[in-house]
Amino acid sequence: MTLQRRLQALPAERLRAMRRGIEKESLRSLPNGHLALTPHPAALGAPLTHPRITTDFSESQLELITGVHAGVEDALDELTRIHQFVYRSLADDTQGRGDERLWVGSMPCGLPTDETIPLGRYGSSNVARAKSVYRMGLGHRYGRRMQTISGIHYNWSLPGLSNEEHFALIRNFRRHAFLLLVLFGASPAVCPSFVAGREHPLQKLGEGSEAGALGMPYATSLRMGRLGYQSDAQATLAVSYNSLESYAASLQDALTRPYPPYEKIGVRNLGGEYNQLATTLLQIENEFYGTIRPKRVIRTGERPLHALRERGVEYIEVRCMDLDPFVPVGIQAQTIRFLDIFLLHCLLADSPRDTPAEIAELGRNQHRAASHGREPGLALERHGRPVLLMDWAAELLADFAPIAQALDQAHGGAAYSEALAAARAGIAAPQTLPSARVLAAMAQDFGGSYTAFMRAQSDATRAHLLALPWPAEQQAAFEAMVRESQTERAALEAADRMDFETYRLAYLSPERLAV
Repeated sequence: MTLQRRLQALPAERLRAMRRGIEKESLRSLPNGHLALTPHPAALGAPLTHPRITTDFSESQLELITGVHAGVEDALDELTRIHQFVYRSLADDTQGRGDERLWVGSMPCGLPTDETIPLGRYGSSNVARAKSVYRMGLGHRYGRRMQTISGIHYNWSLPGLSNEEHFALIRNFRRHAFLLLVLFGASPAVCPSFVAGREHPLQKLGEGSEAGALGMPYATSLRMGRLGYQSDAQATLAVSYNSLESYAASLQDALTRPYPPYEKIGVRNLGGEYNQLATTLLQIENEFYGTIRPKRVIRTGERPLHALRERGVEYIEVRCMDLDPFVPVGIQAQTIRFLDIFLLHCLLADSPRDTPAEIAELGRNQHRAASHGREPGLALERHGRPVLLMDWAAELLADFAPIAQALDQAHGGAAYSEALAAARAGIAAPQTLPSARVLAAMAQDFGGSYTAFMRAQSDATRAHLLALPWPAEQQAAFEAMVRESQTERAALEAADRMDFETYRLAYLSPERLAV
């Protein structure tokens, strides 16, 4: 069946049943562009149990999470409200956080030495301690600086999809994700502190009084390249997305296979403190890096892999989106609508089974698109043969047209066709893409300084969000969530009856991964 016929088989009411949610990571930074080393603000609630405001790797790295929404604007409105509450809580803080702001770039602000980047802390319960020990392990395995990279995760679902359809979508997503890096990548440069003491291929981009910047002239998303979420250990994994069974088997192997370099680190140090949760290639499922993940809402204490095996894929999580520093909450409605078109195309287009050779090819394509995506004449690999990135992109965008039209008919208006037109315009004029705009703004207005540019954008974003209307009922609703999160955290701590080591061994038991 052709893509067009598959699209015609999707009724408008099913397209309107599409759902999405957004997770957005941001570092707390100081006015001088350095990382804020203060603990997570108590006014934001307990990060272990708050449904909308938590931390990612570091105490200094907020993660803001919307609920599930049918409307694109509804999701963005909620994300905006969460930002407003965070900024107002920081501005009103009496513990010296009043001038902190959220860093608007995916690549981090000025970082201190690796070991002084604070790990996320969640309390004294076993589940809270496990989260902190996991982060300690990430620091030992990959370095803390890498973990301070931030991004947007886009969670997307369409009712009625089978596991087979979800994995067909994922296979095509991995084939075509280069297009998202080119269109929406916004991390072509880094603060020199990010790579201090490391070998790297980056060039000095400018002279300035604020440490300048390092980057690559045609880069789109260094976050998704070799300097970003990459791991030599995980590079040994050739995870297959041909079925839930093959994916689960690959993950189970990584979760249960001892890895000699991590065995040298050990679970505990000589003083008895925990270095990591386990010495296996992956400590837990979330450690597996990827541009996209199959997901299922888990029950209390349940392993994510068990949930997938028992109840199947519920939604997919897109993980390759940079923060857009030109947009107050990091992503705009037009980008989300393009993602909807892109994901529907991944679902509806033919999706051959992957092979180890193709998996390796896609990895090379990702790195090329991340570091050289706007370079004229850049070629990627497709079935072992070179193809110009811009030619491949043009083919895909042409295929997207009927999908955009169908979504416009389902929702009314022309917003999806306009999102597609904007993408075509970006491919036709790469100098207008976010990554190029970042480099141009740095060079023209900030002496080539990454820190100065991102600091100015962060300041402007803070001022914009603090100036938005903020009704008293919204403040009251968020304050209620704060209180509820603190009560829930206390209840978890009071309910623990097991020592942490027993808890750790039980949670990591291979039996917990099976159906």
